[in-house]
Amino acid sequence: MKHEWRKQEKEIYLPKKIEITRIPAFNFLILEGEGNPNRPEFSQQIEALYSVSYAIRMKLKKGIGCEAFEYTVYPLEGVWTTSDGSRDESLNKEALVYRIMIRQPESVTKEMVLEAIENTKVKKVNPYLDDLVFESYEEGLVSQIIHTGSFDTEQMSFEKMDMFLKEAGYSKNWTMKSYAHREIYLSDARRVAPEKRKTVLRYKLKELNES
Repeated sequence: MKHEWRKQEKEIYLPKKIEITRIPAFNFLILEGEGNPNRPEFSQQIEALYSVSYAIRMKLKKGIGCEAFEYTVYPLEGVWTTSDGSRDESLNKEALVYRIMIRQPESVTKEMVLEAIENTKVKKVNPYLDDLVFESYEEGLVSQIIHTGSFDTEQMSFEKMDMFLKEAGYSKNWTMKSYAHREIYLSDARRVAPEKRKTVLRYKLKELNES
């Protein structure tokens, strides 16, 4: 049976309202960068992540040197902060600092990733293929909500989550390598109108007994 994250992992990717949950460790392909995500370089980074992710998917689907596993490629994710401390209405997009990533199945190994990168190089020219990092990433306790609308209107959903967390007695954990929040892009921005885009917004939280 094909593994589809939208159907089998709803508790991670499709919160029905503001939710508090725990996110275990997963393996990711990751790229880091700085600057406005509207620049061409950001699109090239996304292309590198997807190209290698689909190469890995094809290898697993065919069971080449491994147990066959068919699945839907996981969505693009990003963790974001700024180098100048700007945020909300005063956000300076040129100062954005980010890690964008795509989750990989548990059976994927570093060797498989390196092979997929080399195979992708034969077919595509992309300066970011050699910058790809494969590592495990655990968030732990988080709060999340689905935002519907353009990226520029996310602040409204963040404010709702902030109010919820204040009433519930939770506070955000800013130790996630200094990143302020995570976004999971459920919609393809190239094909979905801004007002209809769905994005999971996620904060890492401190435990209630954590100082």
